Amino acid sequence: MRAIVDDSLPGEAAKLAGGKGKNLHELSRNGLAVPRWAVVGIDVFQEFIAALDEAGRIGDLLAEVTQDNVNRISRQLAEIIESGELSDDAASVIEEAYAHVGRPRVAVRSSGVEEDGAELSFAGQFATYLNVSGLPEVMAHVKKCWASAFSERSLHYRLRHGLPPRDAGIAVVVQDMVDAERSGVMFTANPVTGNRRQYVISSVYGLGEGLVSGAVDADTVVLDGATGAVDDTVLGDKQERYHPDPAGSGYLIAEVERADREKLSLEPKDIARLHEAGARIATVFDTPQDIEWALADDALWILQARNITALPDVIRPSEDESGPSEGELRIWDNANIIESFSGIVSPLTYSFAANVYGRVYEYYARGLRVPPAALREIEEWAPHMLGYFHGRVYYNLLHWYRMVRIAPLYKLNRKVLEVAIGVEEPLDDEMAETIYPYTFSSSLRGRLSRARTVAAFVRRFLTMNRSVERFMAYFYEAYEEFDNVDYDAMEGQDVYRRFRALEKDLLEKWGPMQTLDAAILWSIGALALLNRRWLPDAPEWLTWSAASPGSRVESIEPARALSALAATVRDDAELSRLIQETPAADTHQALRDGGHTAFLASVDEYVAAYGYRSLDELKLEVPDLREDPSSLFAMVGAALPEVDTHSGEKADAYLDEHLRGPRRVLYDVVRRKAQTSLYNRERLRFCRTRAFGSAKRMLRAMGRDLARMRAIDHWNDVFFLRLEELRGAYEGTTAHTDLRGLVELRKRQQAEDEQLSAPSRFTTRGAAYWRGNLERAGFVKGGVARTGVRELRGTPSCPGVVEARAVVTDTPVDVDGGVLVTYRTDPGWVAALPSASALVIERGSPLTHVAIVARELGIPTVVQVKGAVTEMETGMRLRVDGGTGAITFLDDGTPAETGTGTGAGTGHTKDATSE
Repeated sequence: MRAIVDDSLPGEAAKLAGGKGKNLHELSRNGLAVPRWAVVGIDVFQEFIAALDEAGRIGDLLAEVTQDNVNRISRQLAEIIESGELSDDAASVIEEAYAHVGRPRVAVRSSGVEEDGAELSFAGQFATYLNVSGLPEVMAHVKKCWASAFSERSLHYRLRHGLPPRDAGIAVVVQDMVDAERSGVMFTANPVTGNRRQYVISSVYGLGEGLVSGAVDADTVVLDGATGAVDDTVLGDKQERYHPDPAGSGYLIAEVERADREKLSLEPKDIARLHEAGARIATVFDTPQDIEWALADDALWILQARNITALPDVIRPSEDESGPSEGELRIWDNANIIESFSGIVSPLTYSFAANVYGRVYEYYARGLRVPPAALREIEEWAPHMLGYFHGRVYYNLLHWYRMVRIAPLYKLNRKVLEVAIGVEEPLDDEMAETIYPYTFSSSLRGRLSRARTVAAFVRRFLTMNRSVERFMAYFYEAYEEFDNVDYDAMEGQDVYRRFRALEKDLLEKWGPMQTLDAAILWSIGALALLNRRWLPDAPEWLTWSAASPGSRVESIEPARALSALAATVRDDAELSRLIQETPAADTHQALRDGGHTAFLASVDEYVAAYGYRSLDELKLEVPDLREDPSSLFAMVGAALPEVDTHSGEKADAYLDEHLRGPRRVLYDVVRRKAQTSLYNRERLRFCRTRAFGSAKRMLRAMGRDLARMRAIDHWNDVFFLRLEELRGAYEGTTAHTDLRGLVELRKRQQAEDEQLSAPSRFTTRGAAYWRGNLERAGFVKGGVARTGVRELRGTPSCPGVVEARAVVTDTPVDVDGGVLVTYRTDPGWVAALPSASALVIERGSPLTHVAIVARELGIPTVVQVKGAVTEMETGMRLRVDGGTGAITFLDDGTPAETGTGTGAGTGHTKDATSE
């Protein structure tokens, strides 16, 4: 017997942790902020009761229980259980659970076998004890929780619902005691009206005991479930505040000051955080939730969550009572678009990218033989796949679901899409089923049109490899034509014509290649389904590692080439000193002055081969290495620590051990399709980067042309124009010619935007920039305060365990063998990966470019770690488990030795056990 904790196997938690404990395990696995906890399992309860009932006294009492004698029997059972002696094994498990929590004061909560189920919640039937201090008290209160399995109210509940009294089983949660400033309950559906599109929050000052017991009249806030907008507020009296007794176990009650009673106990930011957490939790359990929460030191903690089991049918208002439409709902999520367009993005980059996305997906639909009438519907939304808010780029998410539905197998594809692009929360099934790319007619003609589209997709899916090879041959021929040109020597009008040709020629042929994205969704989805059916206990990272395209992926080459440059530096002490000590901008000249011509020749070869790759390489305003090679020297410096870069083989080893015979043969067929699809996608992304590189050179030449004509003050002011304004300058269609004034206006706006912290996801109704949409979205000045959590969780992407110092950075430099922690990455970060012992990314997904390459390098990686850059600081010592997705804070940020992973000679333990 052992305590169940957050990194226990899901099957073990489901079997032994009881309803409350199982849900806490699921919340922790999904990265919710849950106070540290451990569970004394049902097996310990069963062992204790069996030893206590050798004479059959407990069984005899339960056999005679009725509604009439339940009070007497429950008192006798409580006396027997609470006076019983714990075995050494049971005492050891309780001690282990208390030690795991690691705090002197804990809450001890019952967790029944049938509790928080889909049909019966057992809410309020079992005991909870707050502010319990010391191991002897914890042991005593665990027995009290066990006794509550046979309390008067729980036995009444069992008899009333026809449940055998003897079958009661109970685990016990030991959880860090949160000294709440405010606490309460949130329902992710209205428990009174049954409205699934409303959230209801109840809030009091202090601990939630006063609310749960009904002793305190709480505030109530009703929210729009989709947007988080406040629909209604009821101010409660809140006369009393419950708070922990500092002198011992339990709580004290104090009077609330009148000024606090007369105002709402929640701030707008608290309501927004609760709404966000509620949406995530409802998604985790895929059903409306009853959530207990607490706020302390500006941190939101989720204490427990259970299914709402008795929702009434929805009470719908009459037409006379219905208000006017609030406008179209749009969901904005930066997901993995932040890998391509991070932070502040210029108007030219945004408008260029939006144009590319829109036209490519229109051509994709044409390639699938979508009928003309349907194409006209697609053309209404395809140009608006991206949004632009305070200089940041977001997916217009519902349009991406529309795009996915063009292909067959929508339900599978949308689920995989959500993981593949790393959306913060999946779309609920009800809304997802209302989204269509165009009108699907049920007529015979409509069904035949749909059949033609499905057939066209299947044909492209089966011939995808040949299509990619043909496209690659075409692309590189066209790329030579567009790239080997001195655009600065051309007239601006001629450059513009070449730019239009680049758009037309490439985008038209790129559209059909988007079938590859659907092929990835199909094959990854199929792998995940096979894992679920044939390998139910497989670790979460297996799907992504099994689908990894292997060392042949083209985008790993820059990292290997950079490692070769770093090896040259390591072998030359003078060269190493110069690289480490000289500012990156001055390094090239310093190398020349120092006579390091051979090394400079190697640098020139790297730039010639990979110069189009750089940080933020798809942002048109950012120079690539060909224009400014200084960032390369910074990356060489960061890559100096020697690391093991062989591709991990854990997926093969796991499959060899657990899957054989015909199932393995079929699995490998699906796996090869996934690997090939991802390999081809990485090749196409390399092409995309090259195409953007050519566009950068053309746009710079047009900027210089406009500056020569004094249309703008400086050539790089061109990036403050939108694409349609740049076209208008050469086509004679611009609405005004004061481009200078427009540039200055946008520069001032950008300066203001740079002061804002941006949300990763938000919703709008109607006109997105007005009606309070952006105020509710969460664009705020300044950063976000740390909450003090000791562990975060994300999506495991590459297994392995590391203990090393954190390097929290927004640029891939100075990692120096530590754990690279960042909000996002882009393909330009690949060159810095050899210097990292582990990788923690707040946004993105297991299929982002850097995550794929990190797997090939065997670097333990966790992605989608909400709060990573807020909660972690450079110098903190971390334990990163790339197999489970857990990141544990080992200290508070005291600078640690670098490059001190637990593996011999490297920063990571490649053969560490992962679950």
